[in-house]
Amino acid sequence: MGKAGTDHKAARTTAQIEADIVRTRDQLAATLDELAVRVHPSTMVAQTRARMLGSVEQKAGRAYVAASGAVEKVKAQFTDEKGRPRQERIVPAALVGVGVLLLAASVRKRRQG
Repeated sequence: MGKAGTDHKAARTTAQIEADIVRTRDQLAATLDELAVRVHPSTMVAQTRARMLGSVEQKAGRAYVAASGAVEKVKAQFTDEKGRPRQERIVPAALVGVGVLLLAASVRKRRQG
């Protein structure tokens, strides 16, 4: 490889070497600029904020799915397969609800009176 490799390097002109140096310097400057942006506090804050928002959105989505499932379970208890109300379940539940409200009102009236 000796002489052929040497001939190839000798064939490069000063202008080519200078162009390589300029290209390398520009690449290094671009890399340094990119690193400066990555470690800049505002960039780090923005990345942290984005991660936090993603986490919150993910948890909110899970909560929504869970709540929707719970609502569907409750709805299924008070409706039949065709979506019609089940009177045999609604009436007792309504009576319990009215009883709780009357009890709360009675307790409140006693405290005020």
